[in-house]
Amino acid sequence: MSAGHDHGAASSHRGRLAVAFAITATILVAEIIGAVWTGSLALLVDAGHMLTDAAGLLMALVAASLALRPPTPARTWGFRRAEVLAAGAQATVLLGVGIYALVEGIRRLYEPHEVSSTGLLLFGIVGLAGNIAAMLVLSSGRTANLNMRAAFLEVVNDALGSVAVIVSAIVIATTGWVRVDALAGMLIAALIVPRAITILREAGQILLESTPKGLDLGEVRAHLLAVPHVQDVHDLHASTIATGLPVLTAHVVLDDECVSDGHAAEMLAQIQDCVAAHFTVSVEHSTIQLEPPGHAQREHAAHA
Repeated sequence: MSAGHDHGAASSHRGRLAVAFAITATILVAEIIGAVWTGSLALLVDAGHMLTDAAGLLMALVAASLALRPPTPARTWGFRRAEVLAAGAQATVLLGVGIYALVEGIRRLYEPHEVSSTGLLLFGIVGLAGNIAAMLVLSSGRTANLNMRAAFLEVVNDALGSVAVIVSAIVIATTGWVRVDALAGMLIAALIVPRAITILREAGQILLESTPKGLDLGEVRAHLLAVPHVQDVHDLHASTIATGLPVLTAHVVLDDECVSDGHAAEMLAQIQDCVAAHFTVSVEHSTIQLEPPGHAQREHAAHA
């Protein structure tokens, strides 16, 4: 993929994120006013959720902008990992909001508050309309990277939260049972927490440089050892720099004649093509060190 194409895609993602942020920030202001007016926990929790989502979308927007910066000698991958940091930060804040909502919801089941059903319904409808608009803006780019996925899922959960607010308002208006507001707030929290944990786990795996999901290094090693003239494979490592950018490094020991007769360059191309094409996760960026037999004895680090 060319650099120009990469930058065009990143710029498109940035535009979507900017529109989604503007919509979310507008809904946030409306829901804060509505929560104060109606006294609703569901609306208050949804406003808190919207606050974290607005902050999360802003971080995602900043991360998408940073991703456009080219690599430098000091940062050889540029700011590609900024999207992972932004997604992890969003998930951390969302987890805190979800836990608070669960605790406050339980308290309000025992100590119910009066809630204005009319105001609750009005602001729930406003929130849902805005969330649907933001979903439409982000939908086409939601699979591009972890950052965009986190942003889209935040908006989806906001929409579900708005539905819970609307249902709560209708129940209160028709039955007068105000405890449904606490239940709606806890439902929104139940939607938040699992998603936050999932994104945190995925971001953590990337930051800890875990082997990319779907790539079996045992299978990679076996496949490389099956290539003619390959004697051994050691120091085999794989990690993910950012979404869609897995990398692999390996030391490959070749027969003596491959080094002496100039066959090594052809072997390198064959090995890199193998890594890029034969596995579930295509690793197009691989660094292979070709070695003659006995070279490993000169290396001090433990081999994997």
